[in-house]
Formats: sequence, C-alpha cells, structure tokens
Amino acid sequence: MAVKKTVSQESMAEDLTAQEHTGAEVTAQVVKLDAPVVRGNATVNEVTVRKPQSGALRGTRLQALMEMDVDSMMVVIPRVTSPALTKAELLTMEPGDLINLSVEVVNFLLPKSVRSDFQNN
Repeated sequence: MAVKKTVSQESMAEDLTAQEHTGAEVTAQVVKLDAPVVRGNATVNEVTVRKPQSGALRGTRLQALMEMDVDSMMVVIPRVTSPALTKAELLTMEPGDLINLSVEVVNFLLPKSVRSDFQNN
C-alpha cells in the first residue's frame, strides 16, 4: 500500500524561493492571508497557489479568469490551492485575500513573454 506524503507549507515556501533564485519556472506561489481562514481548531494563515493545468480551468472561460471574475475564480481556486480552500471559505473570505489569490492565478495564465515584461516594469 502506498503512503501519501504531505509537504509542509514551510518546505514548499523554501522550494519556491529556490526556484525564484535559480531562474527556474515558478509553479506555485505562497499567499499570506490578511484574515486567516478558521477550520475547526486549525487556522490557515497562508495558502499555496499552484500553476493551474488545463483541466483545472474546466467550466470557466479564460477571459472571465483574466478579468478575475469572482464566480470563475470560485471554480478554479479550490482546484489549485493547498490547503484546498472550499467555495464556502472563499465566499466568507476578506475581499483583499480573494484578490491576492486571484492575481496569482492570473499571473500563471499569462504567457512567459508578457510575465517578464510585467515583472520588469
């Protein structure tokens, strides 16, 4: 029987920092929440947003995602976050936190040429 390994948020953040310094393509970004999400006794202070694969975009329109349409983001964000945020959590989230998560999703959708131009300005 295979044992599923979990990756801690700290080790994932270290890997992301290493990717940024080596010039490797960044496939995830950590977003610190201004208002943590409470799950029972646990509190989620930061969320990792992974680069979405095409399957994670099912049921949405790319233009709506690029416009950061809230309904479209509510479909995609639970598919690309770790810990996976639920739609109910997104509905009660502070608007600024939802915007920060949405910005990271949109950044991953941009072509590399546009991303590099955007980062240089």
